[in-house]
Amino acid sequence: MSADFLTLAVPGVQKLSPYVTGKPIDELARELGIEPARIIKLASNENPLGPNPRVLEAIRGELSELTRYPDGSGFRLKAKLAERFGLKSEQITLGNGSNDIIDLVARCWLAPGRNAVFSAHAFAAYPLCTQAAGAESRVVPAVDYGHDLDGMLEAIDEQTAVVFIANPNNPTGTWLGAQALESFLDRVPERVLVVLDEAYIEFTEGDELPNGLNYLDRYPNLLVSRTLCKAYGLAGLRVGYSASSPQIADVLNRVRQPFNVNSLALVAACAALDDEQYLAEGRRVNRAGMAQLEQGLAELRLKWIPSRGNFLAVDLGRDAAPINAGLLREGVIVRPIAGYGMPTFLRVSIGTEQENARFLEALRVVLDQ
Repeated sequence: MSADFLTLAVPGVQKLSPYVTGKPIDELARELGIEPARIIKLASNENPLGPNPRVLEAIRGELSELTRYPDGSGFRLKAKLAERFGLKSEQITLGNGSNDIIDLVARCWLAPGRNAVFSAHAFAAYPLCTQAAGAESRVVPAVDYGHDLDGMLEAIDEQTAVVFIANPNNPTGTWLGAQALESFLDRVPERVLVVLDEAYIEFTEGDELPNGLNYLDRYPNLLVSRTLCKAYGLAGLRVGYSASSPQIADVLNRVRQPFNVNSLALVAACAALDDEQYLAEGRRVNRAGMAQLEQGLAELRLKWIPSRGNFLAVDLGRDAAPINAGLLREGVIVRPIAGYGMPTFLRVSIGTEQENARFLEALRVVLDQ
């Protein structure tokens, strides 16, 4: 009889369920026999602008070097990030998306006997990485689907090693202001690492949200995690990074895989960071699309959670699973979030004007059935 390798796995991994991604277009086409061209995907918070021409040009220039390993240190990209955001290269850790940064944090600071504190309805990577490390998840009930910072402070004890905060939060879109964030950081014990996940910060402008990078000198226990997959349009290449004290970055780099960001992603990220126009156009499209969806949802007499991301969590007031199934039959992919403790909600990414209109019309059809 062969060995049962599930029972041989470490305890934290035995109880895990795999992360569920947004349904791919090709998968829906196979399942329901729909032409892929008739399907729209608003499930994964992807950038609707399409690839940046500057990024494509940079990738083409790198193709002849595919037999070479990437620069394991990511020297050029870290220098570009440091210049862009007023950091030092030794403060930066590169990741295969910001998920990779979260996993690195868990591997470095979480273990059996330790715990991580985070909010209910927060990003699924926090409990997954915490459990995989064998640590305890301290899940604090949300307030209006957002972070209860006072409750999170109360949950911290001597075994707490990490606190995860998302601003804006995925999948709810809720956000924290500067005063609330600063008050929280002032009161967190210095021995506790605070991970401020800013994967969607680029969809905001000015002082709509506090910029976590501005707090690094003031709070040595702060790590800011960001991604170039969303606003910068590099989801298919997976590029993320963190900014922290040099000491925290040194710890992360001790366990980081040396080639965790590939050659094409490295040059693409450098090109993307140089293109402010693409970023600005993405913000404009997102603002217009957010307003379009909010107006359409109001006409359907539906409620949603106000969002500072590139998505909306829509409350259908009943089990969302049948509505989601109906949308799939209409060729529209959105994201059910029952797994986040929100069974009556669907999360809808902001698309192009045409995609948003298609979603609203499909939703109207399904609700009328």
